Amino acid sequence: MIIIAENLNTRNKTYMYAVTSKDVNKIQSLSEELISAGADVINVQCSLDGAGDEKILPEIVKAITDVHETTICIDTRNIEALEKTLPLCKKTPYVNYLSLEEENPEEILALCREHRCFLVIRALRGMIPISLEGKLQVIEELVEMANAADIPNGRLFADPSIVHIGRGMGQEHLVSSRDCIATLKEIVDPPINTVAWISNVSTGLSKKLRSWINSTFLSYLAGAGLDAAMVDVLDKEIMKTAYLVRSFKDEIVFSQADLEG
Repeated sequence: MIIIAENLNTRNKTYMYAVTSKDVNKIQSLSEELISAGADVINVQCSLDGAGDEKILPEIVKAITDVHETTICIDTRNIEALEKTLPLCKKTPYVNYLSLEEENPEEILALCREHRCFLVIRALRGMIPISLEGKLQVIEELVEMANAADIPNGRLFADPSIVHIGRGMGQEHLVSSRDCIATLKEIVDPPINTVAWISNVSTGLSKKLRSWINSTFLSYLAGAGLDAAMVDVLDKEIMKTAYLVRSFKDEIVFSQADLEG
């Protein structure tokens, strides 16, 4: 399982202050902390709607890649930002994300093809589909678009779109998300990868519950065959769960000392 650090996002006040103040040293130290905590990939977000990303996102990614040989997941649909940022990545980057809401899917796909990126395709069209059938339909359309743009299934990561468990019909969403991951493993050939933003499940709940809920949800989706998880890598409980999942899947050699550490 690939561990993607979600920590550099707009909800992180320390990070966003470093972004607005262009504190390169702080950005670099924050990314070093994430790598040390076990991140395979670092998701980098500077805005929720992409506004201004063309100015700041390249600077943030450059600050990280200047000192760290790590994989970057670029969290924007801003075409100009992608054009400026993708060439700065030293390892094959991820683009997060493409949905059926984008006005310019051809441009996003063209950039992903040119730079041979991994692309997150998200089950989203106006709203997040509740049913398994709805999620699969959106993902199927996105896979067809990507394949038509010469992006193979092996470079795609399907995101069923996780909602919080306390939301109306949240539990139904979560069951269909799990079933979506399992079904994609069975019906898509060549195989497609799957990814989920784990902490979305506990949004709005008590802070003392969130780590426990997130860790349990990660285990739940891992059982369905989840390939990549976007998590708070500074949360020790969820990283212990991720370590155990990897051990159970024989992806790493289990060590009690590692787990205790």
